[in-house]
Amino acid sequence: MINIDLHCHSNVSDGVLSPTDVVARAAVNGVHALALTDHDDVAGLAAACVAAGAAGLTLISGVEISVTWSGQTVHIVGLRIDPAHPELAAGLQGIRLGRIERAQYMSADLARSGITGAYEGANAYAVNKEMVGRTHFARWLVAQGHAPDMRSAFRRFLTRGNPGYVEHEWTTLENAVRWIRASGGLAVIAHPGRYAFKAHELHRLLDAFRTLGGEGIEVITGSHHPSEYGKFADLARAFGLKASRGADFHAPGEGIDIGRLPALPHYCQPVWQDWPELEPYFSLSPG
Repeated sequence: MINIDLHCHSNVSDGVLSPTDVVARAAVNGVHALALTDHDDVAGLAAACVAAGAAGLTLISGVEISVTWSGQTVHIVGLRIDPAHPELAAGLQGIRLGRIERAQYMSADLARSGITGAYEGANAYAVNKEMVGRTHFARWLVAQGHAPDMRSAFRRFLTRGNPGYVEHEWTTLENAVRWIRASGGLAVIAHPGRYAFKAHELHRLLDAFRTLGGEGIEVITGSHHPSEYGKFADLARAFGLKASRGADFHAPGEGIDIGRLPALPHYCQPVWQDWPELEPYFSLSPG
């Protein structure tokens, strides 16, 4: 099987491993092609590319862009992007500035619930100080004994209606898709099963995304329960979107590991179909 993983994070955003170590782990796990898709930052791609060349796997340049749509946060993955494209670079820089402000408000909200020092604590977990986010807060909350594990930390804090959750206006869906396409990439909706949309709202999102030039949707992802794979495969086909596969890896022991996902359903059109850089692998069974 072609083992393609098109969604993972390094410590440039909210992952634990360096870009080099992410690639090394992917190689050990038998991944043929890997996309590094850090949140709103592409600073890890150069090191990952060098490591991928040494490890004998193909690196796909990627990013995961934070978007506000219909009052909720949605993530759009860009694949095969040019990380140096000026429009994309400027857009991502603007989002990162907003992340710092949001983190400070999150800390203040936790303090009102009696949990002090959260910003400094979360900041200590962030290698990239522009990218302090909810995952860093969650790791600190677990370390401080406020939650037994990451899932509980998000359930008790940092989510809508709970301490540490702060409304924030990210960029627009239109901007994210435009930046990705301008840089030569293709846009994919990340982990659609994570969003608290009703069916008709999700359909509106998919329709708007496709109209703007979006091309794919994650079907097999670490954020989806296996029972959801068929649902999102069917939605991909219904809305004329290609299907993607990615673990959304952040750290060993947190969720699905890199390259450990099942294959796409046979009737899906993969986002990587006809990518020339993957031609050496096309003699293998599709993943």
